[in-house]
Amino acid sequence: MEKKKVFVSGCFDLVHSGHIKFLNTVAEFGDLYVSLGSDENVKRIKEVTPTYSEEERAFILNNIKSVKKAFVSPGFGRLHFIKDLDEIKPDIFVVNEDGHSLEKQKICELRKIEYKVLERIPEETLPPRSSSEMRERLSKIPYRIDLAGGWLDQPYTSKLYPGPVLTISIEPLEVFNLRSGMATSTRKSAIKLWGKEMPMGDPAHLSKILFSFDNPPGQKEIAGSQDSLGMMMPSLNYLYYNGEYWPEKIKTIKDEEILKWLEDRIYLIPLKERTDEYEVSKNSQLNKLNAQKLSEAATACFEAILKKDIDAFAKYFTESFNAQTDLFPSTFPEWIIPIIEKYKKLGAKGWKLSGAGGGGYLVLVSEVPIENAIKIKIRRG
Repeated sequence: MEKKKVFVSGCFDLVHSGHIKFLNTVAEFGDLYVSLGSDENVKRIKEVTPTYSEEERAFILNNIKSVKKAFVSPGFGRLHFIKDLDEIKPDIFVVNEDGHSLEKQKICELRKIEYKVLERIPEETLPPRSSSEMRERLSKIPYRIDLAGGWLDQPYTSKLYPGPVLTISIEPLEVFNLRSGMATSTRKSAIKLWGKEMPMGDPAHLSKILFSFDNPPGQKEIAGSQDSLGMMMPSLNYLYYNGEYWPEKIKTIKDEEILKWLEDRIYLIPLKERTDEYEVSKNSQLNKLNAQKLSEAATACFEAILKKDIDAFAKYFTESFNAQTDLFPSTFPEWIIPIIEKYKKLGAKGWKLSGAGGGGYLVLVSEVPIENAIKIKIRRG
């Protein structure tokens, strides 16, 4: 009995265990034909440059046992495969649940092609994988931590009282959680722009490019520029804001003793991810006094870092966080309190949350090593 023809389409960049499981499952229905999006089409649809060229991706898939034939589609757009369908005339078109759309289903109905949607289930004993996760894991684009002064990069805060935001650019030795206050969303934008490598050029200019890309015209909520600057500017940065989205003054501290001193005293404790229902502005207390407290704490924190004064650093690091929570009380949920108390007993002198609403990480300042905590590596340039 002649085997049925089975058809799938996709990018298939960074082939991983999830792809193999999907292809093997699909091949159980018949001879498997794979229509690959061209490099140009992937760039257009996903706004990322494929890690592997279309020739490499076709070669990889054609050497997977379950694939009958893989080829680069000449079509464009999200429905680039239509001409391929008409040429191959498959009996079955298979998608995973992420790739399902009513358009695809309608196209199959018109051509009397059976349409199957498969649940994304990883191979037993193996973790779930996605190409976007793999791309982020492989990328050398940094993250950033704001040490003090967060929210002053928003004009609605610095117009009340100007002041600095202190940021450090972090090497991507860890894959930090989404919605964690580590500029993960802006990092995704950077990966879309530049792929896995840091681009050459002036860091401040690159920061402006990233800030513009991250905040296209018409966007209602503007991501603060401390995200793009904190990522792209190496080392420790003092960003002074005075009622504008872009700082009026930037100081970069590259002193190796200071950077190593910071690395040895900062620890990250993973927390649960922030929920989608979280509202940062709920019960906000935006006024001049609270903005002034934030500015003064951040200024004092910077001075303490330059002096390598651990007690002053921890004090004003925490005071800056307290001032942030005075501005936006919902950024500090009560379930965090016993966790902070636990680490205070273990020797932590200062603390703050990397992300609003408890999402992300508890950032600790400590001269005593914190067991099972994440250590950071500041990017030198």
